[in-house]
Amino acid sequence: MSSFFIKKKGNATFSKKDDNSAGAKRKVVQKDVGNKSRAKKLNSKTNEEISSDSETESHTVQRKRKSHEEEEFEETPQEKKLRLAKIYLDQLRDEEEAKAEEELFETDLVAGRLQDEVLEQKGKLQRMVAKDLLPPVASEIRLLRGHKLPVTCLVISPDDKNIFSSGKDCSIIKWDVESGKKLHTIAGGRKGTEDRHVGHTAHVLCMAISSDGKYLATGDMNKLIMIWEAATCKHLYKFTGHRGPVSGLSFRRGTHELYSASHDRSVKVWNVDENAYVETLFGHQDVITGLDGGSRERCVTSGGRDRTVRVWKIAEESQLVFHGHEGSIDCIQLINEEHMITGADDGSVSLWSVNKKKPLSTVKQAHGCHGDAGLEQPYWVASVAALQNSDTVASGASSCSHNSEVQLWKCSQGYRGLQRLFTVPVTGFVNSLKFSSTGQFLVAGVGQEHRLGRWWRMKEAKNGLYIIPLKRQNPEQEVEGVEGE
Repeated sequence: MSSFFIKKKGNATFSKKDDNSAGAKRKVVQKDVGNKSRAKKLNSKTNEEISSDSETESHTVQRKRKSHEEEEFEETPQEKKLRLAKIYLDQLRDEEEAKAEEELFETDLVAGRLQDEVLEQKGKLQRMVAKDLLPPVASEIRLLRGHKLPVTCLVISPDDKNIFSSGKDCSIIKWDVESGKKLHTIAGGRKGTEDRHVGHTAHVLCMAISSDGKYLATGDMNKLIMIWEAATCKHLYKFTGHRGPVSGLSFRRGTHELYSASHDRSVKVWNVDENAYVETLFGHQDVITGLDGGSRERCVTSGGRDRTVRVWKIAEESQLVFHGHEGSIDCIQLINEEHMITGADDGSVSLWSVNKKKPLSTVKQAHGCHGDAGLEQPYWVASVAALQNSDTVASGASSCSHNSEVQLWKCSQGYRGLQRLFTVPVTGFVNSLKFSSTGQFLVAGVGQEHRLGRWWRMKEAKNGLYIIPLKRQNPEQEVEGVEGE
């Protein structure tokens, strides 16, 4: 019995402890439940934590919404075909519009070119570029030296890549414009060696290059005309027939028909392709000092001491005579088919139209005067040049002093006047001037002596070529048709 009660008592004692521990557990459980309820309340207020249950619910809702949207935007095969067809039609429409714009642009370009060609043929094309020209920086002007004696003439190849020059040393030099280096030299020979020397043995006074750059023609004091292959400088033909120094040469643009002028007062026509003489025209009363030609079957010449400008109509074998200068007209250049510029030893520069016998405009003492007070003499205008079909021309002065210069001029609309742009000083007689076809540079051939004589000698001068860059403020060119007088 006692043992039983002892066990009972012992169990009772154990049970009490268990009860105490169970109570503690209940307290812990209640505390945890309280913490969880407070955490849920905090979460509901701050939304800082999301339980895994809520995430599962959110994904489920998103999947339902997505499936619902897919059901809403799901298209039938017919609707898909219509949608793709619409996209294809839109692409075709865009391509057609782009093609139409391109064709319209090309049509405008062709129309512009045709308009330019018509105006050029009529002699009414005038590109207004002078207003944008900037005076060159002295450091950008290059001097090419290679001739031992004064340079008398030069031409620029149609692609503006090469310059051909010649002078009193009888040599011909082909230059590379970009590098300034000599590409080829045809040495001059001594007088009396004509039979065995391939080249000139007398001062070369003039030269011309065909518009396709195939042929180069040169004329000398010994009455000879030489024809060269411009690309290789190979000698091709020799034309004889003039009875005096050959002072002017020009190819008819777009052909290989060559016009030549001489101190014998005649103009001759040659067919270079056939190596043939065609005809001779007479009219000047004194030596011819210059000649130029365009695309029409005619040429213009400047008469020295007869003080006339003449327009020769080759087909009709007739001529028009123009008067205006008070001195010997030394140089002439066509600006377009109906307008030209001349320079004379009286210091004047004149603009002409083939439709008017008197100059449209004359600037006297164009380069100023020199000499003592009361004995002033105008600087001799020995060369002129024109940027084809534009309003820009240039003149070169020569004197026995060191004050030589190249003067740039702007022709007013209709070629009714000349306005000074800027002056480029050079040292030497400016015997030849040529603009590049693009108008990006001007080349001046200078020497210690005038090309036609040895009246003065400027020891300080350098025999060579000045390459003068012509930069513009606005490269775009305005084209206008102007009526000739």
